[in-house]
Amino acid sequence: MSSARVDYIAPWWTYWLHNFPHINLRFQPTESSFQPEEENYQQSLIFLVCVAAAGLGVNLLGLAVYLSCLCCCRKDEEEETKKTSSCCVTWTAVAAGLVTCIAVGVGFYGNSETNDGIYQVTYSLYNANHSLGGVESLVSGTMGSMRTGLHQHLARLDEILATRGDYIQTLQFMQQMADNVIKQLIGLPDWAEAQMDLAAVADRTASIEYYRWLSYLLLLILDLIICLLACLGLAKQSRWLLTTMMVFGVLTLILSWASLGVDLAAAVGTSDFCIAPDKFIMSKTRGLIGPDIVHYYLYCNQTLSNPYQQSLTIFQRSLTTMQIQIQGLLQFAVPLFPTAERDLLGIQDLLNSSESSLHQLTALLDCRGLNKEYLDAMVGVCYDGVEGALYLCLFSLLAACAFTLMQCVVPRAWRQIASRDQDYDDIDEEDPFNPRARRPTSQNQNHTTMHSFCSYSSSMGSQSSLQPPAPTVSHPTIPDYMNQTALFGGNPRYENVPLIGRGSPPPSYSPTMRATYLSMTEEQRRHFGNDFQA
Repeated sequence: MSSARVDYIAPWWTYWLHNFPHINLRFQPTESSFQPEEENYQQSLIFLVCVAAAGLGVNLLGLAVYLSCLCCCRKDEEEETKKTSSCCVTWTAVAAGLVTCIAVGVGFYGNSETNDGIYQVTYSLYNANHSLGGVESLVSGTMGSMRTGLHQHLARLDEILATRGDYIQTLQFMQQMADNVIKQLIGLPDWAEAQMDLAAVADRTASIEYYRWLSYLLLLILDLIICLLACLGLAKQSRWLLTTMMVFGVLTLILSWASLGVDLAAAVGTSDFCIAPDKFIMSKTRGLIGPDIVHYYLYCNQTLSNPYQQSLTIFQRSLTTMQIQIQGLLQFAVPLFPTAERDLLGIQDLLNSSESSLHQLTALLDCRGLNKEYLDAMVGVCYDGVEGALYLCLFSLLAACAFTLMQCVVPRAWRQIASRDQDYDDIDEEDPFNPRARRPTSQNQNHTTMHSFCSYSSSMGSQSSLQPPAPTVSHPTIPDYMNQTALFGGNPRYENVPLIGRGSPPPSYSPTMRATYLSMTEEQRRHFGNDFQA
């Protein structure tokens, strides 16, 4: 049996997974051989899922402790500390995004590899099922033709050739040969039950694989969407986007750990099967098919003899003997009994079709066809399938790490957004460089009697009607003086005047307004005084 291992060699990662500790739920070690019907083996796989669930619990507990410390231990930070924290948040978010992209890429590759492996398994199962169905169809067809068609032809020939005893003996001998053929065909194993099992396994496997592939595809798309939401939320500083990312991030974190547990259990169980698939198959076919037949198809060595060789040889010899007898009857009996020609030709056609069925049956019963399907299925499930499951496990781990980083980054980003809003609300309203600052007090003091400039321009037409009051001498302050000189073309020295005490910048006037003001007489200026100052 060791020489049979040349055709199929389990990959190294199946041995690595097979050596994983198999512990049941009572924390007792169990056998690592593939026994899916036993309760202890089922519990050993469930234990791996529970390990992933424990990892999820530790992860969520760590996040809860981190968020609690972040909320409870708030201290006033200096400006340099804030800049450092902002830089840390940015680079952590970038790292989480890169890890998420890598995880999604690994997940797509693993999902595709697993799907290819399972597709190869189902394809091989369908091909093997088709081969077994062909064997069953040929056997049943040949037996039916021998029992009904040949028997009817021989019965009519008995009536036609009843006067010749030697011909009747020949017909009886042919009937014995036909019974011998039927006996050999009955000795072949009944593949109908095995065929139904393969078809059911292939259909169930294809259905489960479709929903598995679709579920992982949706999970990968969800990871990409959540990563995009996190990037948009941090870029736009949107709180509702960050909140949405937090909620769905926790959901994705749970799904990642759950998929890790399921994939790990599936990979370990499949690896246990891949280490010794022949033992499991022989145990499942015990009582249905002989062990020598199963051994012949699993290993298909040149040293192994075909268990159907004797039956097929007897079948071939019986057909050859019957054809020789028919040729003799056609040569000697037809000239004497012309009515017997039709039945003899019918028997000859039946024997020719039976011989064709014998050649097809010999090809289908050869071990090379079914063994090829067996090896293809093993390569699909043990190489592509288990490898894809390992990549999916890696994807789950990377996704869990990435979303854990995001869950840590988002609260800090939230605090920075809130801190910036608070700093913006705390801007000094009296700051002269604050665009929102308005100085109504100083403006009211300097412009309590300011009239509309339009009224001045409308009164320019009747300057003689203006009655100047007694002139009041006022000494403008430094800021007022500077405002006047700046407005009317002066050259104020702003760099020599302190900013403290200066009012807000003067309004801008159009050239027409300035020309109108300059056209006023000295007498009108003394009348309006400082009311017209900016």
